[in-house]
Amino acid sequence: MPDAIPHPMTPQDCLVAVMIAISASDENIRTAELVKIESAVNNLPIFGDYDVDRVQIVAQTVFDLFSEEDGLDALFGLVRANLPERLYETAYALACDVAAADGSIQHTELRLLEEIRYELELDRLHAAAIERGARARHMTV
Repeated sequence: MPDAIPHPMTPQDCLVAVMIAISASDENIRTAELVKIESAVNNLPIFGDYDVDRVQIVAQTVFDLFSEEDGLDALFGLVRANLPERLYETAYALACDVAAADGSIQHTELRLLEEIRYELELDRLHAAAIERGARARHMTV
């Protein structure tokens, strides 16, 4: 079944889901954010053997979850169940990069980043370093 996500989601699916979630959090998916997601999937080693056709399937899953009352909780449940803990900081770093991609981070994006930190139990100091790196990578003159 090519149109369904087999359970469990792959770790790469989880990373894609987090990136799509942060982009969709303000209900306005910007081109810069889509380009950042595509670039990550096409260039980062963690996605080396990832089937890029799954991005659309994962995106639809995230949109479906976001349309439900407890969808965000369900998304975090899927991520925690299927993403190895050693990749939690990677997920947060990718989320920060997508959030910063368009040059401004909206309040809803900040709120979701805070929720990601909490749900993935990221150390606040580590999260601050990841945020600082994303900010530095996306500075303009």
